[in-house]
Amino acid sequence: MKITNVHQREYNYPISKLSKILETLSTEKDLMWPKENWVPVILDNGLRVNSSGGHGRIRYYITKYEYGKLVEFCFTEPKEFVGKHYFELKKLNENKTKVKHTIDVELNLKGLILWNLIIKWLHDALLEDCLDKIENNLEKTNVKTPHNAWVKFLRKAFRKNKKNT
Repeated sequence: MKITNVHQREYNYPISKLSKILETLSTEKDLMWPKENWVPVILDNGLRVNSSGGHGRIRYYITKYEYGKLVEFCFTEPKEFVGKHYFELKKLNENKTKVKHTIDVELNLKGLILWNLIIKWLHDALLEDCLDKIENNLEKTNVKTPHNAWVKFLRKAFRKNKKNT
């Protein structure tokens, strides 16, 4: 089954400002990924084509990279996910930019079950936290999209499970 999942937000800043934030992805000073509260993105060769890594059990490598505009990843794990995900920046006008994250995958039955019960929920919360972090770095605010009860339960369960393994 094909799944497309999109998260996006518009910021009242020029694309050059958002490009600088995108370029910090997977670095020590990541201004985009909410690594303070989630597993960080780790890439073996930074933002370069064929650089591989991921976050936690989600593994991928970069298939396309356009400086300051696009980073596209191809999933390698979990095996049930066949497809890609990507961050892209789109200039809307001189002082407005859209940041968009898209997952575009084919899932087998096991993948569909995992997606609907666990991954979608955590992914959606993570991406909203990511967009919040971008906004907070731009505006020097403390925007925080609340997590629903299911996300809180899953995060607590995975933290507890991690301590037991």
